[in-house]
Amino acid sequence: MRLDVYNAKVAAKKNLEESGEWEKLSPEEKRLVEKSILDGTRAGLALPERERTELTTLKKELSQACLDFSKNFNEENGVITFTEEELKGVPHDVVSGYTKRTQDDKEVYDVTYKTPDIFPIFKFAENPETRRRALEGHESRLEINVPILSKALDLRRKIAKLLGYKTWADYITEEKMVKSGHNVDDFLNDLENKLRPVGIKERAILLALKKKEHEEKGIPFNGEFYIWDYRYYDRKYTEETLELDDMLVKEYFPVDVVVPAILAIYQNLLNVRFEAFQGSTWHPEVQQFTVWEKDAKDESGFIGFCYLDLFPRASKYSHAAVWPLLPGYDLPDGKRSYPIAAMVANLAKPTPEKPALMRHDDVVTFFHEMGHVFHGLLSKTKYARFHGTSVARDFVEAPSQMLENWCWEPKVLEQMSSHYETRKPLSPELIEKIIKSRYVNVGLFYLRQLFFAKFDLKVHTDQEAEDYTGLWNSLREKVSLVKAIKDCPGQGTFGHITGGYDAGYYGYTYSLVFAADMYATVFKADPLDPTRGMRYRHDILRPGGSREELDSLKAFLGRPPNSDAFLKELFGTLPAAKI
Repeated sequence: MRLDVYNAKVAAKKNLEESGEWEKLSPEEKRLVEKSILDGTRAGLALPERERTELTTLKKELSQACLDFSKNFNEENGVITFTEEELKGVPHDVVSGYTKRTQDDKEVYDVTYKTPDIFPIFKFAENPETRRRALEGHESRLEINVPILSKALDLRRKIAKLLGYKTWADYITEEKMVKSGHNVDDFLNDLENKLRPVGIKERAILLALKKKEHEEKGIPFNGEFYIWDYRYYDRKYTEETLELDDMLVKEYFPVDVVVPAILAIYQNLLNVRFEAFQGSTWHPEVQQFTVWEKDAKDESGFIGFCYLDLFPRASKYSHAAVWPLLPGYDLPDGKRSYPIAAMVANLAKPTPEKPALMRHDDVVTFFHEMGHVFHGLLSKTKYARFHGTSVARDFVEAPSQMLENWCWEPKVLEQMSSHYETRKPLSPELIEKIIKSRYVNVGLFYLRQLFFAKFDLKVHTDQEAEDYTGLWNSLREKVSLVKAIKDCPGQGTFGHITGGYDAGYYGYTYSLVFAADMYATVFKADPLDPTRGMRYRHDILRPGGSREELDSLKAFLGRPPNSDAFLKELFGTLPAAKI
């Protein structure tokens, strides 16, 4: 924003208020004026010229640092090499997808650090040394980002100080539901205190499982529970207590069945229609759809466009996310500029022996990301600025997190499953086991999330730089209750911290409170009911960021939100959390 434009906006608001015209504006128009002026103030346009010039320089440097961090993240193409013996326990269909070669007259496998390749090693490799090497390699794969992150954090401290904020966290949270870094700290500490006793009990159970296995296999046991033990024994505990085989479940979720099934569920729930079409895209594998109201007969029922880019390839974004390529908004002539949403994922590709299959975790992720797609498509605001996911960042995940619940509902699991050979859906017995697995070791799971959130908050509230590799490892051990042997520069892999979630990782857990409340209050009784789906469209998706998120929640719930459903979901009945 130019300085003269900012000053004109400030003057215009003053004139509107003094003339009485302000009260004639719609709530969305008032919000646009107020947010626009706040944008200018937060951009430093109220500062004297010397400080503005300094701020511009700092922001350019910060932008470049974040771009460099992300570029390294996306272009990372390292591999770690194992023998077949070292990969014992990893499913054969996974190993068959690794690059096989000969080294020193021995056959070896090169494993990339992409999720479909490396995570099965964390979960299945029987040799703890294999898991340790894989974990340490994965944590160290982006050591190149360590000085870049340090530079970005230093620049953020300088920018916050120049703008008059105590910390970068206070600057970031000013526009969020939580409102301050202090409130974030209170929320995280409160939740950690509730989760820690649960996590300690869960760790003791997994440690006993580790001791038993080490004794049976003659492997020395030192009484420690390492980070590379967590996913492995979490999986074994689930299998042994619930007799739930993750790889068997995967066979019921072929990509070519799950993707259209999930689209069908959303279309019915939200009263829309997807139509595939062929056009030019950035890659041949990208799927394109036009999106319409279910009963649309002409352009008046058109909603927007959707792109799905689902499979991994070199230099592609390596996680799952949705980009609102274009927002929707009203044109001056009363017509509509339509939104475009693109979902990017990295689902497993077919192997020589099996078609592309999805773990249940992948199904949950896909359902979640499609929630963002529909937030971007079904919002209908006057101004582009408020469209879709342009809401407070500590609320933006709540709609999609709420929709994850569908992946744990018996009717939905049956509807979107089909064994790749028999074409039969999941049996009621297997569905029951999947549902029971949801809250297995929930304390350790959320303590891990709290570690990321606390690291993010601390580096954005500290006034001075420190050894961030040391902090990453010591804080993880303290909060997550897992040890490491070597201090790896894991902060270099923390893409959220330069990708728009700086001082905002807490939002994943914070928004779960709202997600649980929305689901329990409205959808739990009948998750596939289109009437409830239309209520969700109207009260949550349609307004986007055109009003306070709390007002949307009140409209949808019929009351202010609370944490009761979230805590009951995790622990039964506990005292309310601070939100």
